Amino acid sequence: MSAQIPVTVLTGFLGAGKTTLLNRILTENHGRKFAVIINEFGETGIDNDLVTHADEEVFEMNNGCICCTVRGDLIRIIGGLMKRKGLDGILIETTGLADPAPVAQTFYVDADVAARTRLDAILTVADAVNLSTHLDESHEAAEQIAFADIVLLNKTDLVDAETLTAVEARLRAINPTAKIIRTARCDVDLDQVLGLKAFELDRVLEIEPDFLTEDHAHEHDDAVTSISLHSDVPMNPDAFQMWFSRLLREKGQDLLRSKGIIDMAGEDQRYVVQGVHMLMDGNLLGPWPTDKPRQTRLVFIGRNLASMGLREGFESCKAA
Repeated sequence: MSAQIPVTVLTGFLGAGKTTLLNRILTENHGRKFAVIINEFGETGIDNDLVTHADEEVFEMNNGCICCTVRGDLIRIIGGLMKRKGLDGILIETTGLADPAPVAQTFYVDADVAARTRLDAILTVADAVNLSTHLDESHEAAEQIAFADIVLLNKTDLVDAETLTAVEARLRAINPTAKIIRTARCDVDLDQVLGLKAFELDRVLEIEPDFLTEDHAHEHDDAVTSISLHSDVPMNPDAFQMWFSRLLREKGQDLLRSKGIIDMAGEDQRYVVQGVHMLMDGNLLGPWPTDKPRQTRLVFIGRNLASMGLREGFESCKAA
């Protein structure tokens, strides 16, 4: 039998830095060939366009949690990958709202997947700035930490030493056995996170004895929803920046994640915005692909979205 292909499940709450880490893995000169599977929350895929494609093949699954409605798709994609030669590993980036347990479970309950792949590690990216809030408000954030073999404590450059110590203590209280690596912008030696054979089933069974049963419970925070906005008309740069900044400032507590690729009037490059609560980052991504139309796509994930007037505000930013 051929050697099992190692699989790394990359998880972490919304905005922690998973895509940043994924791009770092794909662009480093390590000589390994990876297949990438991305799952997003909501009908509009943004992350697929933010991932550096390099030589890797990226599979995208939208409109469903990877641990619920599209597990069959995951199994089919992995089955197809097993027929290819020269593959050194598979990276699965889950939506920020995913409970990683059922994802990992797939590699044990499906016989074909179990025979041909090996779950190498559950790698959780944690946001040092917002982790305490996420843990207070979302059970998914806690489960992602609990199931981690490795925790990348990211954005450590944005908090003081006292806060960092407190956050790490909270991580240890949830998962005393995980390896914690402090990073800024997910700058980490890849040998510390890949190819470690770190996933230990015995430890997971201690956390959740019914892990290998088919009826593993998976709850979602029903208060968390998503809204996807589209426009074929370019955005007025000043109007968009003013609206988006005010929105995050006034509603950021309920906006867990906001991200988009914006067609700014008068700009030849794609403009990418990323928001986590009140924090916003925007930069130019590069020229628009010649084979795709220029289109603005903006996704919000959070609570009480219906009361924010998101569609009306978005429409008001269109260039005349």
